[in-house]
Amino acid sequence: MDMPRLFFLLGAIAAFLAVAIGSFGAHSITLDPEPMQAFKTGTLYHLVHALALFAVAYAYATWPGRAVFVAGICFAVGIVLFSGAMYAYALSGISLFGTVIPVGGVLFLIGWAALAWAVLAPSRPNPHPGDRRPA
Repeated sequence: MDMPRLFFLLGAIAAFLAVAIGSFGAHSITLDPEPMQAFKTGTLYHLVHALALFAVAYAYATWPGRAVFVAGICFAVGIVLFSGAMYAYALSGISLFGTVIPVGGVLFLIGWAALAWAVLAPSRPNPHPGDRRPA
């Protein structure tokens, strides 16, 4: 599977899970206000970064390279660490999960910086001649 397709697939799976988990949180659980806010924040960041994976798929097709790949990996792992830890903290109340949340947040920041770098880096020839990829 090529990288644009892989990141698009990861984005679709992540978006599906964000909607499913958000729906579960809204309709199936009752939490105190603080854990519910953590759950909602996890869902918001989950969905936003699922959409970011679609941007990575487009960027990889347009400006293929290591920076775009790094962005995609950071977004995917960031979803697991940041949103996953938010969900776990909200549902369990175990504060240890709070120590993982900043790591996911830093991965999100690195992902956005890497995506910006991919756009600003000097143009490279398309390594996939013959593909119907935008120039």
